[in-house]
Amino acid sequence: MSPYIMLIISFSLLLGTSITLLSNHWLMAWMGLEINTLAVIPMMTYPNNMRNTESAIKYFLMQATASMIIMFAIIYNAWMTNQWTLFQISNEWATMFMTLALAMKLGLAPFHFWVPEVTQGIPLTSGMILLTWQKIAPTSILYQISPSLNMNLLATMAISSTLLGGWGGLNQTHLRKILAYSSIAHMGWMTIIALINPTLTILNLLIYFAATLTMFLSLNMMSITKINALSNLWNKSTPMTIILLITLLSLGGLPPLTGFMPKWLILQELSMHNNITMATLLALSALLSLFFYMRIIYTSALTMFPSTNLSKFQWFYPTTKSTFMIPSLTIISAMLLPLSPLIIVLT
Repeated sequence: MSPYIMLIISFSLLLGTSITLLSNHWLMAWMGLEINTLAVIPMMTYPNNMRNTESAIKYFLMQATASMIIMFAIIYNAWMTNQWTLFQISNEWATMFMTLALAMKLGLAPFHFWVPEVTQGIPLTSGMILLTWQKIAPTSILYQISPSLNMNLLATMAISSTLLGGWGGLNQTHLRKILAYSSIAHMGWMTIIALINPTLTILNLLIYFAATLTMFLSLNMMSITKINALSNLWNKSTPMTIILLITLLSLGGLPPLTGFMPKWLILQELSMHNNITMATLLALSALLSLFFYMRIIYTSALTMFPSTNLSKFQWFYPTTKSTFMIPSLTIISAMLLPLSPLIIVLT
């Protein structure tokens, strides 16, 4: 792709997200979402092949449907309340449609089926943008209007997302699909706490971003897309194997890594508000996600050379891809748990 075209696309992505984050008017927020969607599609279709094009079409149709529902909810709310302020969405039907549309944008169950298919069909770089940057704008709207959303509907979709995200990743062998189901599960954790303590939603989003970016950058550097290919990673790069091990454990939420902090705070907040059943279901769903993380860890870190390894060896080529962000993101993903008392005070 031409550097000038890439610059325009990157600027459009930044512009669309910034418009949604800074807007106080529903039409401006909707416009930012549309710019964001249209800007990422050329990235998804490069290099041009049938799989990338099919994934881009699926993504466009799903996002266009969600945008249409958002516009319907905006117009209906304006018709009933005679105002376009972002924070004011008081009509019951408008609230329900807005909740469904944001669930489609974020990939919450039962609208999660497009996330694994689209992520699987596009390159690692585009998948990284899809599962990280593209979540910012819808999450910001969710954060701002969380008191007005349909609480029962959103809680049901959040619990379903955590369970289906963990269950769907159990039998996957492609790393992009596993990370897509991981995204679905983490979106469930973020939305369930948005009803009680929206600040924890932002905290969970930031830590999820750090861990997911580390995973995608590491896999992209080693050009690995399947679990079987990870069995040779010790022979190629021992530091990358350790980084993947730490990052996956952090995504699973094991102490003393950073990923334990948002899960711990969310379960504590739910328990304090007498939502014991929700907290129990979330904790059990985290075990499902941890299982397929452990499958990746076993293949990459526990099949060490010169132990018996049934996978075919690949010819090693020195990588020319940049790695300057990976160490910093690994530290963020693994070593921020001691900051928990400060975050508890701030929230």
